[in-house]
Amino acid sequence: MKKVKITALRKADYKDLQALLENPIEHTCDVCEGMTWTSVDGRQPDGLCPEAWKTMREYVEALARGEGNFFDGWMKNPYSALLSCNDGFRPVSFLIEALD
Repeated sequence: MKKVKITALRKADYKDLQALLENPIEHTCDVCEGMTWTSVDGRQPDGLCPEAWKTMREYVEALARGEGNFFDGWMKNPYSALLSCNDGFRPVSFLIEALD
């Protein structure tokens, strides 16, 4: 099994949708652009948002097994993927990539 690096590349913030549809909340996403985690043997890294993990889990596990080339050449690096969490108000885009 390989290690897989997870990097938060971009975080959007849709204030118009929040104002229109979201109930006021005190605590939102703690993820910041540039944060990184390392998955060992396809396991969820400590400190990674559980909801984000749900989105990327199968891809991280596949990369940890040495698989890649998702969607027939979608990424320039076949041992990587760009995925977003499922928060429609402030989605985070994560780059996941197998480490040597």
